[in-house]
Amino acid sequence: MRIFDLKDMAIGDKGRVTGFSKQGRAYRKRLLAMGLTPGTEFSIVRYAPMGDPVEIALRGFSLTLRKNEADILSIEKV
Repeated sequence: MRIFDLKDMAIGDKGRVTGFSKQGRAYRKRLLAMGLTPGTEFSIVRYAPMGDPVEIALRGFSLTLRKNEADILSIEKV
């Protein structure tokens, strides 16, 4: 299993949340509340022109994440 960053994924790629980085402990609870629990699958919908934020589709809705929020996620490609 190779861990990726969201920024390394292209539009249309699918991924799965595997966990959270240790430096993101303060923001972890908020990500969990947004539905980004370990095991959740998502797909990349689009990136803003400067790469921040990124829009992902998961659990039937779209979610945008800023670069610093997305860096907290540990993900694998599906």
